[in-house]
This record gives sequence, structure tokens and C-alpha cells, in this order.
Amino acid sequence: MVGEERCAWRSERRCGAARSRRARAAGAAAGEDESRIGRPREADVVCQPDAAGEALLREAGERFGWSARAYYRVLKVTRTIADLAGVEVPGAGHVAEAVQYRRALSVA
Repeated sequence: MVGEERCAWRSERRCGAARSRRARAAGAAAGEDESRIGRPREADVVCQPDAAGEALLREAGERFGWSARAYYRVLKVTRTIADLAGVEVPGAGHVAEAVQYRRALSVA
């Protein structure tokens, strides 16, 4: 039981830190829902990966024939993965993981 509580506490802490990073990246004021990156232009600014990540994301989008909506969904997942990893700028590894999730969902 104690191990489960400790694991839950660590998860809460990790998610809280990720939310804080996202809020800083989005420039959200206190009390705003920072998880809502609604428009593609907002996602471009807040979720922008490094050069290698951007190249990988564009290549995957072209290769798999993603719509603009699918592209931005993967971009947002990339930002979430980077937040959970404690990284300010998503890299190619974060993009690759998000692409894998996208492929897994489209196959299932």
C-alpha cells in the first residue's frame, strides 16, 4: 500500500511540474487553462520542436499522409511528452515517440 501511495505521489508531482512548464511555455496567466492550445498558430509557438524534431515531424506527416489536424495533434502530444520528460524544447526523440503513438492508434 505504501509503495502505491508513493508512486501516486510521484506521478502527481511529475504531472504538476509538466503543467507548470506548459503554462510557462504558453504564457498562461494564473488560473487559465493552460492545457488548451486551440489554434494551430498557438501550437506552432508553444509546441515548436528543435530543428531535428521539426524535420522528423514534417517527414512523418508527408510519409503517412496526415491531415493538418493530425499533424497538430502529434505536435501537441510531442509537447506533452517533452513536458513530462522535463525538457523545455521538444527534440527528435519526443517527436518519434508521438509519431509512434499516432501510428499505434491508427492501426488499432
